[in-house]
Amino acid sequence: MKLEKRSDGGPLEPEEESSTPGKKPVIIYIMVLFIAAFLLMAWSFASHQRNNTEALGRLQSSVTAMQEVQDLQDQVIALQKQLSELEDAMEDQTNELSENKESLEALKPQIEGMSLLYALQQHYSAGNLAACRACMEAFEAGGYEETLPQLPEEGVTPPADRYRQLKEAVEAREAEAAAQGEAP
Repeated sequence: MKLEKRSDGGPLEPEEESSTPGKKPVIIYIMVLFIAAFLLMAWSFASHQRNNTEALGRLQSSVTAMQEVQDLQDQVIALQKQLSELEDAMEDQTNELSENKESLEALKPQIEGMSLLYALQQHYSAGNLAACRACMEAFEAGGYEETLPQLPEEGVTPPADRYRQLKEAVEAREAEAAAQGEAP
């Protein structure tokens, strides 16, 4: 800018600059730099965004895998509880079975005694005194008289009483047969 003096002595006014050819390339250069910087920032932002998206995807798959592992662990815990309950139930059943087996063993002499009593009654009804005598001897040899139930059921003679009745009846018939001279 050049200042010229006016002849009338007035203030000096700056002369308008004519556009200089050196200024325009600087502005274009600065604009190109700003555009390049903006493009680099946009590219960097997009790259970071893509990396973040990939990292989030990996994290999401890790979270999903951890949830699946947690679900499997919960299932394992539930199955372990169920197994423990089943083992306890099996142990209870085993104990009950052994108690039932012991009860059955305790009832075995009574069952054998009742079976012999039934056979004695059948032989007596058939009139076979020799078979009756054999049943009574087996009955007394096994000691089954003490194993027979003593309590009567309603309207039924107790088995122990029934054995005594049959024994007396057989002995009476044997005595009668002996008195008549028959062989038993």
